[in-house]
Amino acid sequence: MSAPFQKLAPFVQEYIRRERWDELRQVQLAAIPAILDTDNHVLISSSTASGKTEAAFLPIITELIERPPNSIGAIYISPLKALINDQFQRLDGLLEGSDIPVQGWHGDVPQSAKQRFLRQGRGILQITPESLEAMLLRRQLELGRLFQDLRFVVLDEVHAFINSDRGRQVLCQLQRLEKSHWQLPRRIGLSATIGEPQRVGAWLAGETDRNVTLIEEDVRRRRVFLGLEHFQMPSKEEDLSLYGHMTELVNGWPKTLVFVNTRSNSEEVVYNLKRRMPRGSTSAIHAHHGNVSKSLREAAEADMRDKARHCCVAATVTLELGIDIGALDQVLQLNTTSSVSSLVQRLGRSGRRGNPPRMFLYSTEDAPAPNTNPVQQIPWRLLQAVAIVQLFQEERWVEPPYIPALPTSLLVQQTLSILAASHALQPRELAQRVLTLAPFTRVTTDQFRLLLLHMLELEVIERNARGALLIGLKGERLVNNWRFYATFETPAEYMVRDGSREIGSLQEMPPLETVFRLGGRAWEVTGQDPERRIIHVKGVRGSALPIWKSAGPPLHRHIAQRVRQVLLEDTEFLWLQPNAMRRLAAARRLARNAGLLETCLHKSGEDRCLLLPWSGTREVDTLLQILNRIGLEVRETVRPYAMEIIGADSKKVRRHFDRILGDPPDTAMLTAAIPAEDLPRDKFDRYVPDALLRAAWAADVLDVQGACEAIENGIQVKRRESL
Repeated sequence: MSAPFQKLAPFVQEYIRRERWDELRQVQLAAIPAILDTDNHVLISSSTASGKTEAAFLPIITELIERPPNSIGAIYISPLKALINDQFQRLDGLLEGSDIPVQGWHGDVPQSAKQRFLRQGRGILQITPESLEAMLLRRQLELGRLFQDLRFVVLDEVHAFINSDRGRQVLCQLQRLEKSHWQLPRRIGLSATIGEPQRVGAWLAGETDRNVTLIEEDVRRRRVFLGLEHFQMPSKEEDLSLYGHMTELVNGWPKTLVFVNTRSNSEEVVYNLKRRMPRGSTSAIHAHHGNVSKSLREAAEADMRDKARHCCVAATVTLELGIDIGALDQVLQLNTTSSVSSLVQRLGRSGRRGNPPRMFLYSTEDAPAPNTNPVQQIPWRLLQAVAIVQLFQEERWVEPPYIPALPTSLLVQQTLSILAASHALQPRELAQRVLTLAPFTRVTTDQFRLLLLHMLELEVIERNARGALLIGLKGERLVNNWRFYATFETPAEYMVRDGSREIGSLQEMPPLETVFRLGGRAWEVTGQDPERRIIHVKGVRGSALPIWKSAGPPLHRHIAQRVRQVLLEDTEFLWLQPNAMRRLAAARRLARNAGLLETCLHKSGEDRCLLLPWSGTREVDTLLQILNRIGLEVRETVRPYAMEIIGADSKKVRRHFDRILGDPPDTAMLTAAIPAEDLPRDKFDRYVPDALLRAAWAADVLDVQGACEAIENGIQVKRRESL
């Protein structure tokens, strides 16, 4: 073994030999000296199943053994309870015989186990952000004893945290721990491939003023098996060649994970695969998404880990993160993801145990209606799939992190959490505690004062006789509810039961006799219990209605621009299958013959024109706001690739564009025109004044510069031709 291996504690070295590891992996070798020989934070970025967890914990455990801390020595923070359970089993084996306790901590862990761990007050704590929030709020008197000598915080799945309030919540929690107990633990971030890693490292460091060591896996020579086939969906369900093709691939390999973009797609895939399995087949086909019951999801995961079981699971993002489901033979993707990051994460679920990743993508297209315009005849899903794959293969590009200036919902939650933990604070002291937290450094004192005055008016907070702020009556009800700990809204759900067996849940109660799919089966509603929020069902055969709808995540403008390049170039992508190659060639001919690539404006009828901005969702949404403000009626055709402007020809629209480029609108003017009820609101935004919501919308949602660039880039070709 190498020199880094020799730095590990003897019992850790023995564990590695006992597990018969031939050698440590690239990121593991680099992480050992970074963690043991420096005082830096560390960001480890590599593909799924590349040994990131061991890269962090082999040296961390060595440190905890050689210099035992006086309290809990390390915290592992995960976005998923299932991931904590999975890592708990892995760490428990590694720590066997070390006398270092490890404890998972979330809502499903028994209180007795938690209390036992707290009495010891040492070892490794594995916890979700919500449970850590509860601990900061409810266990103030114990925090000093529990974390006075905290050495490490391991933040898993950083790429899943960084663009969300949950990740920003974690940064707040870490700073609150550090400020309370004068302890600055080192942060170890674990992530799949990320865009702009230096910026991600700065996000991980927060306001700690400590350097970050970046460890990246070298993927330049990594072999990947890719394929993509395109299918036009027929009107008759029994003639779906897509599912015939998918069934062949599923039958050809023992373990297959089919990724889909919606819960309805998951159920549809399972239904169609089961119908096509040979009679007497013992293959296990499962649906896996957030509305399937925990027991059914765990059954699917167990079948995937069972080496003797032929198994296929159709999953949404619930299996995108690093839950161990064993060695996968292949990953299938039904219709493209909306991000390169998601594609890379899903691709990385295969290729374990030294085998190259294997992914086959399916692109589908509904048959266009008669007399549709050229834009509606373009296979946008196919083009987006090609663009996303090529961006990663050619550039190794992944979306950069998006960090908002005014996360208003989180600002409310953390303000209330700090007040509740402190009981009463003067406004100046509260502002100092809140606005120095990393996610709020761009929030001004005037904006925070506006928020506090509004919360006082709503009686969420109140003043005492000394002028200090404390939780008000309405705030008490809010903070004392377990839902407060989460930054995301937990929708009310109806439990679906077949007798006493729980199948899953739905957000709405369907009418009696409705047939729907859930957990890979069709169910008919036989009874309703609105008070207990229970839907009684019985299993039936046949087709069923889709239950869930999805608007889809935003698209980055770099992907939209690469879609245009796919249409412009003549490159033959060798990983495309015959149908996909033919459909791409036809789309290129159509786009060129219709002039779609020459300018962003195209006539679509009398006083109507099509607009193709070739930009991302954020820029396009801003452009829609601008066009609505100047009185143009706009109808989205294919989001975000095309929209139709009604009541104006291309010459009139071009004159509007010239005025917009000459005098771009002010974001405040755009936001002022939005009705208050139309402002986007996250979980705690109902306690935020409209003026602050508009400021957040202007700062973090609108992109006037990007919208103007989309206009300018779209019309400059035509202008050059007219010179």
